[in-house]
Amino acid sequence: MTALRLGALAKNDLAQAGAWYAEQAPGLELRFATAVEAMLGQLEAFPESHPVVYRDVRRAHLRTFPYAVLYHRRGDAWFVLGVVHQARDPRVWQRRR
Repeated sequence: MTALRLGALAKNDLAQAGAWYAEQAPGLELRFATAVEAMLGQLEAFPESHPVVYRDVRRAHLRTFPYAVLYHRRGDAWFVLGVVHQARDPRVWQRRR
């Protein structure tokens, strides 16, 4: 299994999205967190299974939420740059390295 690390900005992305979903409906933030955890588990097991979308950054789409996990190899590990809404301006995460 490959090491997968979340950066501070990715953690912030998750906190903001979780807070927004918590305001929308009871339990929705838990469903979002579960979807993210499932994707992170998949990425740990198969980090090269998603396409490169910008330089060396790969993108993995969540199935039930309009978010994507953006990650790349950093040394011996894979590093999550962000968990961003798919409609968000890509320049936001492209500056994260």
